[in-house]
Amino acid sequence: MSVLKFDETPAEKVREGLERKIIFTGELMTVVIDFTDGPWAEAELPHSHPHVQTSYVASGEIIFYCEGEKDQHLKAGDIIAVPSGKKHIIKLLTTQARLVDSFNPLREDFFYSL
Repeated sequence: MSVLKFDETPAEKVREGLERKIIFTGELMTVVIDFTDGPWAEAELPHSHPHVQTSYVASGEIIFYCEGEKDQHLKAGDIIAVPSGKKHIIKLLTTQARLVDSFNPLREDFFYSL
């Protein structure tokens, strides 16, 4: 069993305005992402990965763009699922936002910091 106690686990600073905390098992990874540099005038650069992803908006508001899909204005409580290989991006609409992303298989590219 893995446990991440939020108040006891330091965040990894990915870049200015973006921090994350990661927990994983052999098959599933969950990442809590805190954005503090919004709102953004433009969306991030699109990316894709072979992982299936779900994103839960815990706080704040975003626009979620996914290749071949209608843009989605999401707010706290909303969840979206992204198929493997689809290009996707977000645009932060509020000053801060927290997303909880889950991935299968594990995002090994995130392990460089663990």
